[in-house]
Amino acid sequence: MFTNPSQEQIAQLLRRAHTIAVVGLSADPTRPSHGVARSLQRFGYRIIPVTPTVESVLGEPAVASLDQLHEVLDAGQVPDIVDVFRRPEHVPAIVEQCIRLRLPALWLQDGVIDAQAAQRAVAAGIFTVMDRCIYRDRSALR
Repeated sequence: MFTNPSQEQIAQLLRRAHTIAVVGLSADPTRPSHGVARSLQRFGYRIIPVTPTVESVLGEPAVASLDQLHEVLDAGQVPDIVDVFRRPEHVPAIVEQCIRLRLPALWLQDGVIDAQAAQRAVAAGIFTVMDRCIYRDRSALR
């Protein structure tokens, strides 16, 4: 059974993170992913759009998949958090990519729920948050 980390653990993650890969980031400013990513930029995070449909979003070059992160990051660098704005049926494949790429943290946004995949990520050592809004949690930090 999957359980989210404590509020303090989530706060620690958000305080130490610098780079967030946003899977499913839309270029449409009316979409929630766009608004959240823009707000995260205002908090000082670097956003990496992970979407195959555009070349850039919010002034950052986009990559088509997590496998292409090396194209926009320095050698050996990985994003601190992978924030997911995709439907739940896409989560198992995203978790597999995160495991294979040894990414440290996975955040599944509100409504993005797959407890089995989330538990698989935790079992692989990935800090995992599910069905929470990263913007709301970051806004709550002092």
